[in-house]
Amino acid sequence: MAIIGFHASHEQIPPSALLQHVQHAEQAGFAAAMCSDHLAPWSLRQGHSGHSWAWLGAALASTSLPFGVVTAPGQRAHPAVVAQAIATLGEMFPGRFWAALGSGENVNEHVTGEPWPDKATRERRLIESADVMRRLLAGEEVSHSGEIVVDGARVWSRPPEPPPLIGAAVSPVSAASHARWADGLITVAADGPALRDVLTAYRDAGGRGPVSAQLHLSWAPDERDALAIALDQWAYGTLGPPATWDIATPAEFDRRSVDVDEEAIRRAVTISSDLAVHVARVAEILDAGYDAVYLHHVGQEQSAFIDAFGERVLPALDRTLPGTTAAGDA
Repeated sequence: MAIIGFHASHEQIPPSALLQHVQHAEQAGFAAAMCSDHLAPWSLRQGHSGHSWAWLGAALASTSLPFGVVTAPGQRAHPAVVAQAIATLGEMFPGRFWAALGSGENVNEHVTGEPWPDKATRERRLIESADVMRRLLAGEEVSHSGEIVVDGARVWSRPPEPPPLIGAAVSPVSAASHARWADGLITVAADGPALRDVLTAYRDAGGRGPVSAQLHLSWAPDERDALAIALDQWAYGTLGPPATWDIATPAEFDRRSVDVDEEAIRRAVTISSDLAVHVARVAEILDAGYDAVYLHHVGQEQSAFIDAFGERVLPALDRTLPGTTAAGDA
């Protein structure tokens, strides 16, 4: 059963407005939602970054949607504290919450004052964090010493079934690595062959569970407006790893992406005023073998996007894709 979800972008929208948008998205027919756990936006023009865990409690309480969050335990947030947050949401809203774990970005993590580790160290830290968190969510008392240190931690309030811990990956190498510990995978939607490469690497390494993709898109009734929105709000997305992992400030992201042109932004964001283009793009991702697609309209104004996609994109996908259901049936 394919899921079309709504991505709630804390980096771009105040948390109060974002809560209204996710409620609107449910009413429009989106079947699920997700967000990312950021301390800083990617760009000074985005200008927001609400606390994802506080917001998720309100979002889960005021909708019936399942929710996920992409987070990076190990530096800014200790894995025992992240496990406690996951367990609390899982206990309050059984079966409706998952967390995807990644190795993080310096723009969010440098605030601790600790050195930003190299990629290999971050990957070791992630694997250790995932193991510690899984044990805590199972009710164990955990002590650990390695890239992270845990002293006699226990999570006391837990759901009967631990929420899934998903791997967040953008490359086949990371996807294969996550297969050792993850209950599923989420990635950023690239072109068709790249999407298949990530999925194949995960499955070939023994990866289990559902696979999802986050799709960055820009829509407006006028093509020029859709392009302008993407250039203003998501120019940083043309940079890619390792720059996106290592840059420390929104101002530096803006400096490095100041000269982004139309060709570059169209490689990073699906841009079109034609809703049929967006239907085809989502269908391409699902045809590649993905179980869910979370739509992220990169503009700060979300209401028109939610209405348009609820009225024309979601019903079109429901009609044309085998196994896709309307949100009311999910």
